[in-house]
Amino acid sequence: MEDTSAEEPAPSKATLGSPRPHEAPATFVSLEEQEPAACSAGELILQEARAACGRRGPGAWLRRLLPVLVWLPRYSPRTQLLGDVVSGLLVGVVAIPQSISYSLLANQDPIYGIYTNFFCNIIYAAAATSRHASVGSFGVLCLMVGQSVTRQLQLAGYGDSSAALGDNSSSPRNGTELCDRSCYAITVALSLSFLVGLYQILLGVFQMGFVAVYLSEPLLGGFVAGSSLTIITSQMKYLLGLKIPRHEGVGSFILTWVDLFRHIHNTNICDLLTSLVALAIIVPVKELNERYKGRMKAPFPIELLVVIVATLVSHYFDFEQRYKAAVCGDIPTGFRKPTVPDISLFPSLALDALPIAVIGFAMTVSLAEIFGKKHGYAVSANQEMIAIGMCNLIPSFFYCFASSAALTKTLLKESTGSQTQVSGLVTSLVLLLVLLWISPLFYSLQTSILGVVTIVNLRGGLRKFRDTPRMWQLSKLDTAVWWTTMLCSTLVTTEIGLLVGVCFALLCIIFRTQRPRATLLGKVSNREIYEDQAAYKQLSSIANVKIFRFECSLYYANKDYFKAVLYQKTGVNPVLLAASHPQPGAQASPEPGRSCWAPDFGCLKQARRRAEKPPGDACPPSTDMHTLILDCGAMQFIDTVGLSVLKETHHDYKEVGVQVLLANCNPSIRQRLREGGWAGQAGSAGGQLAFHSIHDAVQFAERWHRGQGKDKQAPEPEEQNFQVAL
Repeated sequence: MEDTSAEEPAPSKATLGSPRPHEAPATFVSLEEQEPAACSAGELILQEARAACGRRGPGAWLRRLLPVLVWLPRYSPRTQLLGDVVSGLLVGVVAIPQSISYSLLANQDPIYGIYTNFFCNIIYAAAATSRHASVGSFGVLCLMVGQSVTRQLQLAGYGDSSAALGDNSSSPRNGTELCDRSCYAITVALSLSFLVGLYQILLGVFQMGFVAVYLSEPLLGGFVAGSSLTIITSQMKYLLGLKIPRHEGVGSFILTWVDLFRHIHNTNICDLLTSLVALAIIVPVKELNERYKGRMKAPFPIELLVVIVATLVSHYFDFEQRYKAAVCGDIPTGFRKPTVPDISLFPSLALDALPIAVIGFAMTVSLAEIFGKKHGYAVSANQEMIAIGMCNLIPSFFYCFASSAALTKTLLKESTGSQTQVSGLVTSLVLLLVLLWISPLFYSLQTSILGVVTIVNLRGGLRKFRDTPRMWQLSKLDTAVWWTTMLCSTLVTTEIGLLVGVCFALLCIIFRTQRPRATLLGKVSNREIYEDQAAYKQLSSIANVKIFRFECSLYYANKDYFKAVLYQKTGVNPVLLAASHPQPGAQASPEPGRSCWAPDFGCLKQARRRAEKPPGDACPPSTDMHTLILDCGAMQFIDTVGLSVLKETHHDYKEVGVQVLLANCNPSIRQRLREGGWAGQAGSAGGQLAFHSIHDAVQFAERWHRGQGKDKQAPEPEEQNFQVAL
């Protein structure tokens, strides 16, 4: 590059563009950064308000809240109705046994699981933007609801939570009012559902869907796997026909297994044999369904068939009276009168509702986006949060517990030809038939069969264990997040496991940025490309020039590592090199262009380090390089500490005769360098020692070195007005 400092004054902004070394001198093209448009906060708010009022009326707002008003008028019965009806019927058939079995998991009577799946399908069809997601009772959420309900039952003095479904043991409530255990359990569940829905709607209204990004795929995978183990543990007592208490809190997983082995001699042989037969039938058929799903128009409804056959056998052979087998008992028909959630329970349930709300909307949004992308339509994450929030808030007045999108039913719905959420309405019609006429027929259904249905549907979560070796090969930190979340969710509690997983995942991100990869670069032959010398062969080094790449933003957490790895890779520690050549001179002073203020300990260390500064005519210590180029292409930002480190690096290398240049800086970093006075006073020409490419920095370094060899009085690099090549 040409040195133009003698002819032109230093510009206030970096200029871009210069002739190549083999080209004739040309006029430089100056690119100046745009100034941000001045706009006060009040004007900005008024502009947004006018725009919102101009594009939204009551009708538009209602269509946005209820997307069914948009797609239903365009519905084509000729092309879409058949697929929706078939899909809705099949999902409804699967939802019947799952609704009853997941009620056990939520510590509720079976009728409330059917209520939940009935109401949420109707509401989701009206409020959702996804055409394929299927909502209802979800195993992980039912587990968390059941844990919260059990805690409240124990606090209310209902004693052993292993009481049978429909148990009418009464206990004083609020000192005067009497409420049986089943009544109080659903009271807690619907109050919890109200809070969950309220949280989710508020997250959607305030467009806080970004919260879900902190639930990474390894974290969710570990959480689901850990929750699956906890669910299996909680269902084992039903498979064995044991009456043991349901443990909650830290160590409940281990305590439950201890109780199982302690009471194993009380196993009900009828329940055990029934469970083994059901497992032997359901598991192989579901495996065949998955293996041949491409050839089958619809999966075989083996769960419903087993439930029907098991109910008939239990009824006609009188398993309840003859073998003391546990059965569902009386399941009422019809609907109960709407009720209002118990506000007095809100303070004790507010914290429990938060992780349920987060997991619920994370599962719903992720499934909606997956199938929206697959079928080529847009999904609004915020509207999905509002939709699932309404599916929890409104049904809480109709004796329902928390729900979300369910993976198994969503996959079934999409694979059987569903086109729109009309299929969800068909599913609700199937459940309506159960509610009005069929539900009493499940009186003799053994709870061991319901436990089998729950466990079989957890195969997807358990299969994630097989993915961990492959995950270990791809990313050891992601695998550590998976195992940490899984173990904490299993051995501690699901809520603490989720919190620990999020915190550990964030710590892993910090660890990645605290010790990032750092390399020296070499030049590709006959190209203006520079790559890692350790990763690629046949790269040529630039004589007396070191090119250092730091593959992360520079901030306070990695400042020490930056300097250590820089000294290691370049083989030059300027501090030690300067200390080995002491020169008498002036007292220590901080770096030019940098002021010392408390508590800037880096500045004080720098002053102590330079107890004696060499005079201007002293020769700097000899090194094997004259230029160090820092590739900042991977740096997204630098904070004040990172800027101080860059200034120290520039000053330290300058004292040993090495100039420091920056390359590939993004606009925000260049702005920070100018404002912070990189290589000089803030806003001075020295703030322009940043190039748009490594090659331009190399060219400048070679020209500057040749100029130094010809003219010993050449100005210092930071005092020159050089041009940055584009």
